[in-house]
Amino acid sequence: MADINDSTDETPGRRRGWRLSRFSLLAALLAFAGMLVFVYPTAASWISQYNQSKAVTGYTDNVATVQPEAAVQLDRARAYNEALNAGAQLEAGLNVPTGDGTSTDDSLDYDAMLTANDEGLMARLKIDAIDLDLPVYHGTSDETLLKGLGHLKGTSLPIGGEGTHAVITGHRGLAQAEMFTDLNKVTVGDRFVIEVFGEVLTYQVSDTQVVEPTDTQTLSVQPGRDLVTLVTCTPLGINTHRILVTGERVEPTPAEDVAAAGAPPEIPRFPWWAVALAAGTVLLGVYVWRSGLTDHPRGGKGRRAPEGGDHVPGPAPGPG
Repeated sequence: MADINDSTDETPGRRRGWRLSRFSLLAALLAFAGMLVFVYPTAASWISQYNQSKAVTGYTDNVATVQPEAAVQLDRARAYNEALNAGAQLEAGLNVPTGDGTSTDDSLDYDAMLTANDEGLMARLKIDAIDLDLPVYHGTSDETLLKGLGHLKGTSLPIGGEGTHAVITGHRGLAQAEMFTDLNKVTVGDRFVIEVFGEVLTYQVSDTQVVEPTDTQTLSVQPGRDLVTLVTCTPLGINTHRILVTGERVEPTPAEDVAAAGAPPEIPRFPWWAVALAAGTVLLGVYVWRSGLTDHPRGGKGRRAPEGGDHVPGPAPGPG
């Protein structure tokens, strides 16, 4: 005789079905939203670094095929700098300084200077001390500073030469990109390199300072000196002051910097965050599916019980 306590997974006279559980769906959606919030900074930073690396990688190829050719563009840029009454002004309430230099030659259009592609790519900046390798674009619009660094219009173009002072600006503390976040770690004596249309320019940091915008300090040309100043905001998220890192040209350019010119930047490593996000999404899908499994009577002669309750039998057949 069989044991009366024996049981099976399938209840006699019943079959498995599926019905969406609103509660489970809501819980899964909330969990998915939490995963997106958690992974967003990492994902956005990876995508930004990948796009910047692609831009830098294509820079050398663009310069090799650009029209007018590199030598012509550099000659025009030198003429622009010679005609420029260059300077920059730090003003309160602005995220970046404003250029106050103007060209005395109306035929020299800023936007036509050093154009490596249609997006305004101008140069490449490398700072080994903070592992930075970023493209430099024309201007300092919000759109420009979200994809790389910006050259401040109204200051010298970053091609070197006595009596020039270029200003390059970048955001700091962005959730989706590092940019100049670590610029405060650059110290006097560190070096940075600018690659511009085949030229390799090395600068050694001679001064770093944090200034208030209200002191209206001008980043002006200094006779006989070849300077580049890197500018960003501080403190993080407050942006009431400016970090200025000024470098002076090292001549001749160190051989190791010349040898490293044109080398492709480091491509971001495999995006494991994408694998984790995909795995989490699959698990949530399985959870919603299993939560919707229900039992139904075979033959359809009974009424569905309230969710979680026992099956309610139909009315007993009448006599006859």
